[in-house]
Amino acid sequence: MQHHIRALSRRRLLASVAALPILAGLASELAQGRSLSGTVPWSPFAGEPPRPVNPLGWYFFNPGEAATVEAIVDRLIPADHLSPGGKDCGCAVYIDRQLAGPFGQGSRLYTKGPFMPGLRTQGYQGDLTPAGRYRLGLRALNDYANTNTTYKKDFRGLAPEQQDAVLAGLDSGKIVLKLKPGFSTKEFFELVLQNTMEGFFAATKTWRAGR
Repeated sequence: MQHHIRALSRRRLLASVAALPILAGLASELAQGRSLSGTVPWSPFAGEPPRPVNPLGWYFFNPGEAATVEAIVDRLIPADHLSPGGKDCGCAVYIDRQLAGPFGQGSRLYTKGPFMPGLRTQGYQGDLTPAGRYRLGLRALNDYANTNTTYKKDFRGLAPEQQDAVLAGLDSGKIVLKLKPGFSTKEFFELVLQNTMEGFFAATKTWRAGR
């Protein structure tokens, strides 16, 4: 009987020791939950504000290009009371890193001629890599803004409503940039829009996972 009591006490001790890490982890989780939930009334990002992006600088864009892309993504995805804008979500950084890598160099694209006009659903048909299309398109965009009698400054220096008007013109075809034959203004706009959406959803997924 006494042996049985000692064995039982030993089992209880071992079980208690094994439970300590679990209980400690649970307490930590509960503490984190309290810090994230904040207090009533709840407000977005009260417990975890957006973290600064791009601590390592730009890999592909030069400073002028980077500022232009940041201005574009902030108008394509403007900030509101629920979410930061495209710039603060890191969309421009995402595009920069993509262009500096295999995507930007068109490693999976056929870039040898001859090139024939394709259907709209086939996308761009030419020898320009995505990096080359960005570099050409951004330069043409700023050339347009600087030579336009209404603006006379780079795109990044325009007022938000003016930037919206220019982007809408690119999308609708009312504004035609001076680009290489075979690469249209519409294709440039859609390329930037697609990459901006990719960057935003990637940032949103990462932010939610971090919580």
